[in-house]
Amino acid sequence: MNTPSLTQVCEGNWLVTKEFLRKMVEINSFTTNVEGVNRMGEAVASQFKALGFVSDFVAHASPEYGRHLVLSRPAMADAPTVALIAHLDTVFPAEEEARNNFRWREEGDRVYGPGTNDIKGGIALIFLTLVTLRDERPELFHATNWVILCNACEEVDSQDFGRLCQARLPVNTRACLIFEADGGEGDDCSLVTERNGRATFQVDVHGRGAHAGGQHMRGANAIVQIGRIVENLERLTNYETGPTVNVGRIQGGTVINRVPEMASAELEMRAFSCLVFKAAKKHILSWTGAGDVHSRDEDAIPCQIHVTQLDETPPWPHNPGSEELFAFWQSAGRDLKIDTGSERRGGLSDGNVLWNIFPTLDGLGPRGNHSHCSENDPSLGKEQEFADLTSFMPKAALNVRALSAMLAAPLS
Repeated sequence: MNTPSLTQVCEGNWLVTKEFLRKMVEINSFTTNVEGVNRMGEAVASQFKALGFVSDFVAHASPEYGRHLVLSRPAMADAPTVALIAHLDTVFPAEEEARNNFRWREEGDRVYGPGTNDIKGGIALIFLTLVTLRDERPELFHATNWVILCNACEEVDSQDFGRLCQARLPVNTRACLIFEADGGEGDDCSLVTERNGRATFQVDVHGRGAHAGGQHMRGANAIVQIGRIVENLERLTNYETGPTVNVGRIQGGTVINRVPEMASAELEMRAFSCLVFKAAKKHILSWTGAGDVHSRDEDAIPCQIHVTQLDETPPWPHNPGSEELFAFWQSAGRDLKIDTGSERRGGLSDGNVLWNIFPTLDGLGPRGNHSHCSENDPSLGKEQEFADLTSFMPKAALNVRALSAMLAAPLS
């Protein structure tokens, strides 16, 4: 991203933005570190106060999570509303950060540290975008209702936050812009217009215990049954059409001289297509009932299977609202000579619960890599999460150019 005019657009606010990012990275905001998440929210609120934003902290429905943050800067009643979305939490407990010496560390054009890419770098870019828009296009900045919403626990839940967004944003909100990391490489920019949906399940198998030596044939082995189920569900994975299935945990049995009567597994399923998602859920849930593993005595007692769906975040599929927003960023990219593309991204974001209510675009944060990674061992190919410092100013300029065009355009 080496467009000559970009430095002139943003460099006056860059050092303040970088210091803001450093302050956020130094706060441990692991999802269940309630005090840390709340400190993070207070630091963000303090930074945006200088831009005229008023803060409101909203308790999560569950006390195990911190407070959501809503920052608002209202304009006149009939002004357009633009929502800027991020989250306050990261996936790194404080002891993990200490164990891996994972902290703010600059090396060349990179800054390493918890949340530099996911998503504290995105919050810093919200600030750089808005302060630059205020300086470059003050008439647009002051004529827009800006709302910044930060989820306290996006890494584990978006449902509570989605309800908050729906309650705080008017139905005619012009755009929900999510500042997860850019997916581009080199000087390219890649925004997100679709995301996988995700459903999680627990499979419980009840067999019949037996002495493994004296009465082996009387046993109905729950571990064998869970193994067959896992093998079947893994075959659902199809990288071309979806879905993908990942069995992440299996447990069962007690001692090896006993045919195990209990076993369980936890798994997730993801898909981009709503139809594929629905069909895969139906298949997984259909395993409830009698299994095909049974005792080999005259009783022929089968294992009993029970599948429970634990939670669900629906897919964010291809849709007109996201495509319309992307067109503004693609056009701005052409103006700035930044190759701007769109992508379907496998991970979830708050966009999964917003796209069908408001026009939504994601990937508006800086470029980086290795999100959710804290280990640093080059000999084993391990590298910590980082953000590319050279991507902040070009991306802010792209966001400013696209926002300016979007806010000036008549509603379709």
